[in-house]
Amino acid sequence: MTPEEYVEEVLALVERIPPGRAMSYGAIADALAERSGRNSARQVGSIMKRHGGGVPWYRVVNSAGRLPPGHETRARARLVAEGTPMRGERVDLRTAAWSPPD
Repeated sequence: MTPEEYVEEVLALVERIPPGRAMSYGAIADALAERSGRNSARQVGSIMKRHGGGVPWYRVVNSAGRLPPGHETRARARLVAEGTPMRGERVDLRTAAWSPPD
């Protein structure tokens, strides 16, 4: 898979995250690892930073449920409006985590 195809795969997966659910950068990398030959949460974060404005970027959080840096207020408002389970200022990934069906 080319780097451009990987960007498209990441964005396509983020578009599939249902309202009220979330995925971590690492979970996205893991979900695409076998097909892409890549497995880097940092790379997913970089893709989201550069190209994620057109997808539900606020549904992608770090492994502790922290919201996208610099966009916490907007992300939290959108997540709460969707009914995403929260624990304080973080997404409760124990109940909100989503994985694509195989």
